[in-house]
Amino acid sequence: MSGLQTEFPFTLPKGFVDDDGTLHQTGVMRLACARDEIEPLRDGRVKENEAYATVIVLARVVTELGTVPRVTTKTIESLFVSDFSYLQDLYRIVNFQDPSILEALEPGAPFPPASVEVG
Repeated sequence: MSGLQTEFPFTLPKGFVDDDGTLHQTGVMRLACARDEIEPLRDGRVKENEAYATVIVLARVVTELGTVPRVTTKTIESLFVSDFSYLQDLYRIVNFQDPSILEALEPGAPFPPASVEVG
């Protein structure tokens, strides 16, 4: 019997470009816990703009991104829109659906539309 997979490697479609111009495309996202979704609600930035909760949650669950020493909200804010959307979809799949579909995908490939529908 295999244990629960709690970390999921990913490859961003475009990649994060840091201040030195280095491109970071690969990373790891961990499963979210309740605290990851609750803590952002206390943040003033979320009170001003509810959509910002997603930025905070992703900064908490993306544990690795290339050689970036620490993934922060600034890192997530600096992602290209396609990469931000990719991470949102990945988050939904690994936390709310069947992550086994990830095994069949090429790194950085778009997710099948049915896999990211919230039902």
